Amino acid sequence: MTVSVLRTAGGAWWVALDDDHAVPVETPATTTAELLDDVVAVHMALAEARAGVPTAQPRRIAELRLVSPVTAPCRVVAQMTNYVSHVRDSGMNPETVPLTFFRKTSGSLCGPFDEIVKPPHVRFLDYEIELGLVVGRPLDVGATVTTANWRDHIAGLVVTNDVSARDVQLPKTQFYEAKSYPTFTPVGPALVLLDADELDRLRELRLVLKVNGETRQSSDLTDMIYSPLEALRELSRFQALATGDLILTGTPGGTALKAPPKPVEIIGALLPPAMKWKAFFNSQAKNQKYLREGDVLELSIRTPDGSIDLGTQQNKVRYA
Repeated sequence: MTVSVLRTAGGAWWVALDDDHAVPVETPATTTAELLDDVVAVHMALAEARAGVPTAQPRRIAELRLVSPVTAPCRVVAQMTNYVSHVRDSGMNPETVPLTFFRKTSGSLCGPFDEIVKPPHVRFLDYEIELGLVVGRPLDVGATVTTANWRDHIAGLVVTNDVSARDVQLPKTQFYEAKSYPTFTPVGPALVLLDADELDRLRELRLVLKVNGETRQSSDLTDMIYSPLEALRELSRFQALATGDLILTGTPGGTALKAPPKPVEIIGALLPPAMKWKAFFNSQAKNQKYLREGDVLELSIRTPDGSIDLGTQQNKVRYA
């Protein structure tokens, strides 16, 4: 059975009793890693609340000021182009796209209801809903990851948004800066702890992102190219992971950015880089899908039957 862990401003931890109420967790943990090492305290708080112990006083979740349940500093590792629909949107072939990763700073983490702040020099701000995997057991370089043990390394799941400055990302042909500005990785509202059987149901999860009530992205994990097992196996070749680290697993199609038509792409390839990107972004200026000041994003991840529900995050865009 899933257990939803919440974190509030000031660093207190809570466990959801139902959809509307939560009780505090008595733990000295100040980081996600420490909380996962003291997970027995989470289960004890939940058990006492359900048993009616007087010290476990429920609070309405709506009254809590929730922050990211993944604490910084931590490693934030993200998969690239990992959904068939997104690969096609990017003008690539899903059958040949490799399994690749990039890093984001943990300074980009923010809460599930915080503002997303666009830096003044960024023109084209985009969104990417992603399923986040929170590491529960360290993964050493050289570790053997198998179908039998990959779940041991994953403690739970979170909703994440891989916010991207496209006019920084594309001309520089790198992701680190374009995706690492403060507030560019909203996380939460909950860290949902799952057991092995529940992790086997990941393909049922549906990711939905809306902007001002309009659905922009909607897909389940059957659209995913490389599974968490394959991602962990590849990462174990070169990237150590610690408890509390965060893995972003890619986004489905529907982002604002789309590859240009093939004839335009071929012509663009013949131009000098500066001229090519100037022409490309002049065309993108007509694209109404990029995020504008005051836009409200709503992201949710859950199974159709609701038995695994990571909650809904809502963030408003603000231009700095």
